[in-house]
Parts: sequence; C-alpha cells; structure tokens
Amino acid sequence: MIPREHRAVFLDRDGVLNRAIVRDGRPYPPETLDDFELLPGVAEGVARLKAAGFLLVVVTNQPDVATGKQSRDVVDSMHRHLLERLPLDDIRCCMEIDSASSECYKPKPGMLLAAADELSINLAESYMIGDRWRDVGAGQAAGCHAVFVDRGYRERRPEAPCAIVPDTTTAIDHVLRDHQRKTMMATIDDLNVKIFADGADLGDILKFLPKSYIQGFTTNPTLMRKAGVRDYRTFAREVLRHITDRPVSFEVFADDFPAMERQALDIASWGDNVNVKIPITDTLGDSAAPLVGRLARQGVTVNVTAIFTLDQVRAIADALPREAPAILSVFAGRIADTGRDPVPTIREAVRIVGDRPNVRILWGSPREVLNVFQADACGCHIITATSHLLDKLESSVGKSLDAFSRETVAMFHRDAVAANYQL
Repeated sequence: MIPREHRAVFLDRDGVLNRAIVRDGRPYPPETLDDFELLPGVAEGVARLKAAGFLLVVVTNQPDVATGKQSRDVVDSMHRHLLERLPLDDIRCCMEIDSASSECYKPKPGMLLAAADELSINLAESYMIGDRWRDVGAGQAAGCHAVFVDRGYRERRPEAPCAIVPDTTTAIDHVLRDHQRKTMMATIDDLNVKIFADGADLGDILKFLPKSYIQGFTTNPTLMRKAGVRDYRTFAREVLRHITDRPVSFEVFADDFPAMERQALDIASWGDNVNVKIPITDTLGDSAAPLVGRLARQGVTVNVTAIFTLDQVRAIADALPREAPAILSVFAGRIADTGRDPVPTIREAVRIVGDRPNVRILWGSPREVLNVFQADACGCHIITATSHLLDKLESSVGKSLDAFSRETVAMFHRDAVAANYQL
C-alpha cells in the first residue's frame, strides 16, 4: 500500500466559509451568488492553513439541487467564486438528499474518503471543521479530528467533537495550534539532549512539571531573588514536595569553602533527587575543584556551575572519582555574549568527560531556541531553559516561516493601529 502523505483540512461551506441564512434558528444556504458572502477572517485564516502545508478540501451537502429548490448552475457559480477567492485544492459537493442509498451525504464520510483516495490524504492527521452535527459526524467517521463551530442553531448537537469554538477563525487557530503542538513534540522527542527547566517561580515550575520533555529542574540565588523568594529552605521544600521523579539543582551561596561544604551537605539531605550546585570558584577566583572532589566522595551529586573554560572542565573532571555522578554547567550563552562561538567549547567539554560514564555536560544560560538544537548537534547532554525560552520552544519550533512572517507583519500593523499613529 502506498503511504498517504498529505494532511488536509476538510471545510464545510455554509456557516464555515460563507454566511449561512438562518431562519427560525436553522441554517440554510444562500439562494443566489449575490447572497454568497465570505465570513470575516475566512480568507486570511484559510491562507494560514495553506501556508502550514495543509490540503484544503470543501465538503458540502447541497440537497436543494436534488429537490429542485436550487439550480446546479448557481451552486457551481458559488464554487467558482470560492476557488477564485480561496487557495482550495478541491470542492466536493453532494447534491443528493439524505437517504440510505446516498454515500456522500454527511454525516456519511463518502466525500472525505473519496478525496483522501484521490489526493493521498492521511485522514488520521487531518481535520474537519463544520458548524453542524453532520459535519462533525462525517469527520469522525472518516477518522479525522473534528472541530465544531457552534453557531447556536436549534438542532441536534454533535457528539464529542475534538473542540468546540465560536467561529471559523478560532477553529483555524485551534487546528494550527494542535498541528504545531504535534509537530513540535515529535521534534523535541527526537532530541538526545535533555531539557531542564530553569527558574524559581513556583507557578512556572508547576506549569512545566507535567511536560514529558522536561527531564529536570534547576535554580540559583539570582533567579530566586528575582522571583521574590525570601526563605530558601521553605521554597526548596515546597519545590521538592511537587517534584519527586526528576533531578532538582539547588545552589550553595556561601563564599568560603568550609561554609559551602556545610551548605552542600545540608542541601543534599533534602532528597534523593537533589543535585547540589557548586560555583567553579569563589569570588576571589580560587578553584572549587578540591571541594567538589570531597563532596563527590561523600555521595553528593554535584552540579558545578559558572564554568567558562576548558581548563575548568579538566580541573573538575580530574577532581571527581571516576564513577561519580556530576553535572558540569558550561555557560555557553555567556560565552557567546563575548562574541565567541560556544559550540567548539561544548563539543570539547563532552570529549574531555567521555571516559567518565556518569558525568554530564550542561549548556547553561541559553539565549534562543536555536541553542537547544546546537546543544543536541554537538553532543551536549543537558541544556537549561527559562520559562520564556520554553514558551518559545513550544510556540515556534516547526512553524512555517511564511506564516511567521505574516504574523510578524500583522503584529506591527496591530500595534501601529492601537497606538493611533498618523502620517
């Protein structure tokens, strides 16, 4: 069997693309071409679907042709009008009445199945947008994700659509978000680098806790102060009450090594999933390597932070017992801030610890989504990401550049209008 490679959005016509005529709470098709009016936002929304790579197929019941209430020529003229105005790939029209013998009349899926055969459409990855129970039923019968545009008609409602929305534009937004989420997750799942959420806002931590691609959490005193944390121990205990299945890194804040060691042992006692962050030096620049070695020999899993040079990586690697678990956080983002490419440093750091089976190199302080993929490409084991970066990762990865361009132009225009600029 030849695999079906295309995703599609199947669109009902009346009430979805064009304005339906509503009488006594029930929708009817327009009677003339003059009455045929595209709904607001439809042209722009359909263009967004096309830019995202979807095939666009209209599937519409027009039984008035069979009953003589409408001529086929008028229906054909309406469809020519649609093809002129919208980037559609096909229009499927059932001009039969609802009967047991009709295979095309929705909610039967005949029109969708025929289009799938001819256009090589993967129905399981496709969507149906409709404003009536028949549309939703046809989409479900074909195996599509059905989105119901609820116009409040006085008629039977659909059963269990994937989403219920108030208008076509919102339906298109839902389809694009859902498609983007699925594409993004597949992309992230393909990464070898682990993503740790970096922050100190408990709300953000809980927001990302259910995300399967988040495999650990980190924080530091600067982030905690910015988030308004006043009691270090109370905050840490609350975080650990929620996070029990993934590592969490908390940092010491003393500036002399005996006090750092005391704090590190205290922090390590908070839970089996706690990693203790130790700065690579004190504020005078003296190396923390001896302290890191002592802690590792006492069973503390250390996360050595603020590493900038390969000499620092070597010093820590040499101080660690060979089998000891540890994370070496190389601040690639800050290295890049100096105009230096951090990728060669990360790649060499990974090579240096290659004979240490439980030592991991972490890409710290990333600045953009691209850094996640750079870290993965150079063999880095872990990368941290703030909530802002994680939001961008979820909203932007895999996005059509054409669609992104239009969104950006629309943002500029919207802000200029909101500011009431005049020239």
